[in-house]
Amino acid sequence: MRGRSTEPLAMTDTGEATTLTGPGEEAHGGRWRAASVAGSPRRTEALLLVFVLFIVTFGYTDAGLGLTGSLPDGLAGFVASQACCSLVAHVAVRRFAARADPLILPLAMLLTGLGLVLIHRLDHSYKERWHSGAMAPGQLIWTVVGVGVAIAVIAALKDYRRLQRYIYLTMAAALVLLIAPAMFKGDSYGAKRWVHLGQLSFQPGEFVKVMIAIFFAGYLVTHRDTLTLTGRRFLGMRLPPGRQLAPILTIWIISLLVLVFERDLGTSLIFFGLFVVMLYAATERTSWVICGVLMASVGAFAVGSTEPHVKGRIVAWLHPFDIYLPPDQRPPGLVSDQAAQALFSFGSGGVSGTGLGLGHPELIQFAGRSDFILTSVGEELGLAGTMAVIVLYALLIQRGLRTSLLASDPFGKLLSLGLAVVLALQVFVVAGGVTGLMPLTGKALPFLAQGGSSMVANWLLVAVMIKVSDGARRQQDL
Repeated sequence: MRGRSTEPLAMTDTGEATTLTGPGEEAHGGRWRAASVAGSPRRTEALLLVFVLFIVTFGYTDAGLGLTGSLPDGLAGFVASQACCSLVAHVAVRRFAARADPLILPLAMLLTGLGLVLIHRLDHSYKERWHSGAMAPGQLIWTVVGVGVAIAVIAALKDYRRLQRYIYLTMAAALVLLIAPAMFKGDSYGAKRWVHLGQLSFQPGEFVKVMIAIFFAGYLVTHRDTLTLTGRRFLGMRLPPGRQLAPILTIWIISLLVLVFERDLGTSLIFFGLFVVMLYAATERTSWVICGVLMASVGAFAVGSTEPHVKGRIVAWLHPFDIYLPPDQRPPGLVSDQAAQALFSFGSGGVSGTGLGLGHPELIQFAGRSDFILTSVGEELGLAGTMAVIVLYALLIQRGLRTSLLASDPFGKLLSLGLAVVLALQVFVVAGGVTGLMPLTGKALPFLAQGGSSMVANWLLVAVMIKVSDGARRQQDL
């Protein structure tokens, strides 16, 4: 029929019919389809960010009502700050990473917002019982700084594959940061993980976890064939050759040195665990995992038997309630009731919790704002709230793993996997410690816990994850 287009039709990925263009229209049609494909994830992201803003606003209001019976002070400022951070970050992702996974940013914003709600709630109880200052305003500032750093990375890092050029420089900087706390006098709650520069202090280990993920991804891509195809067989396993075993021995020694001189059990576990997991993912050789587990077990047993601080944490893990015995009947090295109070918090919360502002998380003292902030969730939001927080972490980790599967280049696959594994290991060691599954490590719970270094480092991790996700999806569209 006249007036009707006779150009052939094709089906898009979404099932819609589209007209096949000729050579002269191919570029224009390709740009139109690319813009259409990119717009849908960003619309999903925007809607999720609005939902996140509603959740954290409701939580902030509910905590204030539970504590004082009235709307909390600074509600408008809190909502405005969260809205601005979400809006600016969303615009940056839309402009510089339009194909990125739409769930990564909302999940990070939700966890960050929940952390601010919990810290604001704890400030009231800590002020009344321990006469300590408010930490929520400072944490809000660090949140803005962290989001700003993430935006800067998203805008400046045009192609994440450029990071592979600087892996040795990255690892050298990571080692300097890793050993830096040992050069400064003074401990922080039993561990030397802080660097003090005048009035400023930060935890280098929080940034090292991102840097070593970048190094391991680049190193394993370069040496994958050598690590996979060489070695002798023993008892049905192909053992790594001596020359290729050197890197894992080096990592093992460094982890032990960190554990001995800085008494930082958490960083050592994350550092070594990340290497073993990424090594297995790159080579698919179980011999590397067996070697890693054996070396980690030997090292942990040796240090745990000799280093007093680590030994004390193991004793508190094995006998948490013995702290309430008379001093002469307590196991040697048991000096803190935090592990016992954490178990009491989870027990008193039950399934649904006492309600925000109606519990007593301040009984854990200073640690309630760091790794023990999860006990505040367990007490006031119950098992349901704790599982919801764990699911949020699991979703963020899953998006990183999914990006690893989508990426077509080996570096992107391993980098995304490494970032997801770093986050998973840190959540595991913190949650496992406060629930009694393993000894306490003192690491901060990502996004929720109070701490500027942790907040900035975790948003840096999110920024790199967003760029890898964007790059992986662009490669698929080609």
